Amino acid sequence: MKDRSRLTTEKRNPRSAAIDTLDSLGIVDVIAAEDALIAPAVARQRRRIAAAVDIIVERLGRGGRLFYVGAGTSGRLGVLDASECPPTYGVPRTLVQGIIAGGRRALVRSVEGAEDDADAGAAELDKRRLTSDDVVCGIAACGLTPFVRGAVTRARKIGCATLFVTCSPEVRDALDADVVICPVVGPEVVTGSTRMKAGTATKLVLNTLTTAAMIRIGKVHGHLMVDLRAGNAKLRDRSERILMEFSGLARPAARKLLAAAAGELKPAIVMHARGADYPTALKLLAACKGSLRQAAWGPLSRPARQQC
Repeated sequence: MKDRSRLTTEKRNPRSAAIDTLDSLGIVDVIAAEDALIAPAVARQRRRIAAAVDIIVERLGRGGRLFYVGAGTSGRLGVLDASECPPTYGVPRTLVQGIIAGGRRALVRSVEGAEDDADAGAAELDKRRLTSDDVVCGIAACGLTPFVRGAVTRARKIGCATLFVTCSPEVRDALDADVVICPVVGPEVVTGSTRMKAGTATKLVLNTLTTAAMIRIGKVHGHLMVDLRAGNAKLRDRSERILMEFSGLARPAARKLLAAAAGELKPAIVMHARGADYPTALKLLAACKGSLRQAAWGPLSRPARQQC
């Protein structure tokens, strides 16, 4: 599309046309009213998001990885979502990776022109030695960003599964990806400022993709993050509270059990439930493909501590 003014993300919003004449409360009310449109727009993409989750789960099961590729706000959101997966779900930092046009410095300042290089997007994926087991998710509010589209094109040539998140319905059908997720949130309050509604919609989509995928691969039990990495006081406290809930132990005993489990919550729960030591708990979890429900409380074959 040559005429970007036709994109939803670039159109003028009549509801904010006189926003500069309003007082602070009036401005806040206009923004809030527009923001109220975001969640329903994302919800209308529920089937596409679920299809994307299924793809991610299947590829992770093969040993693949998930890559987000974006520029500007879209790139930062991808990097943010990827960076939060290891502490929350205890996965390797390489499992979900964010790539932003312009590299690390683009996370904190604009790198002009970086997004316009399609070859650079492809090259960033080449550095990561993609395989056909990986998933590449392009993120571009306008759907046109060359850096992003170049990366997705390269991924398709390699045989990767491909996803695309955009807020521009005008380009949706022209995007060459296995699943295109397109929450239509309408024109921005400040024309073209896609860090606002489009950015919020993108954040909701990415949150759902990784959260649902991690739940599907056993990183959550009930609604508890049983594979978290307790790297700070808040997470250590959360680990202790979760273990106390599962085991009925007082906090000092829960803390001692966690120490015996090298600070890992899921093995600690299995150790208490099965009366096992740490190495045995790890073997049980491995045999049950990481499922806490099976490793801790499911039926065991004989010998009891060998397999599920």
